[in-house]
Amino acid sequence: MTLLNIQMTFDVICPWCLIGKRNLETALRWLKPSHPEVDARVAWKGLQLLPDLPAQGMPFDEFYGRRLGSKEAIRARQARVQAAAEQAGVEIDYPRIRTMPNTGDAHRLLARAAGLGSAEQADALLERLFAGYFQQGEDIGQVPVLLRLAESCGYDPMDFADDLHGDGRPYAGTDLTLASVGVPAIVIEGELSTVGAQPPELILAALYRAVRQRTAPMELSA
Repeated sequence: MTLLNIQMTFDVICPWCLIGKRNLETALRWLKPSHPEVDARVAWKGLQLLPDLPAQGMPFDEFYGRRLGSKEAIRARQARVQAAAEQAGVEIDYPRIRTMPNTGDAHRLLARAAGLGSAEQADALLERLFAGYFQQGEDIGQVPVLLRLAESCGYDPMDFADDLHGDGRPYAGTDLTLASVGVPAIVIEGELSTVGAQPPELILAALYRAVRQRTAPMELSA
């Protein structure tokens, strides 16, 4: 068995992170037939992109109006995201999104959840947060919403009582090295492999390189 430790940085309000997650999953699925011996373990590393947002967040249209300056620029940005999302098999329903939330508590929820259940359960919660925001338009900056989503994945809401504050305080759980890289970024065996929502073919090439590096010492010793 060849173990591959993979880290991916993300924020749950970043559509490129959801697209990048899907592309990583696709690449890992493509890797399996040729390398069934590889055990890939993915750690999701939360990085809050907008720590200065107020606790209640900001109206979505207002946020992007300030950031991009015009409705035409917003439409162009969303069209580019939708094209990449469609290629990755990701659904993003922009008309349903009303709020750009403060994600500090969402990241604290995920960090705490990672220490409570299985890796599969933590991944399911991350998926529920992405789906809640991008497909149902839920305000994932609100503590009751976060607790409901956690409970839907089998967690006890009481386990998060000391972690969710509802006051907009920033999340600083990711180490500074990863934080400086941005999102989404993929680190394989400690080596920065891709930055941005790269296509699965590019991620697969990085996985192949990592597998060769992991198995080369064993081949030489044999």
